[in-house]
Amino acid sequence: MLQPSPSSLQVAAVPPQRVPVRDRDQDAPWHTEAVCRRDEAGLFFAPSKEPTAARLSREEAAKRVCARCPVMVECREHALLQPEPYGVWGGLTAAERRVVLARRRRRDLELKKAAQAARVAAAS
Repeated sequence: MLQPSPSSLQVAAVPPQRVPVRDRDQDAPWHTEAVCRRDEAGLFFAPSKEPTAARLSREEAAKRVCARCPVMVECREHALLQPEPYGVWGGLTAAERRVVLARRRRRDLELKKAAQAARVAAAS
């Protein structure tokens, strides 16, 4: 299996340029401003049977691209709401997104329980 060359995983060090959502063209979809549109898609999605070391290196390079993206938050929320099962989206791997989703579910359940307990206490 061909391994990506180290130079293909290099990412230019460009300072982040975050643009507030309110200043963006509200008619254009968020992904039109995504930095990854100019990068190789293979950086964000794993080839089959990718060795662990190569995967970790590729994911870190993808996260560096995400870190300088003006729509990282929108991308991450898209991936969490869909949910996207593969690839690096919004600076998170699929496994990291599963953790975020599990935490959100736990938080929502705790909030529901607290609200229900408050209603019971108020009714007493």
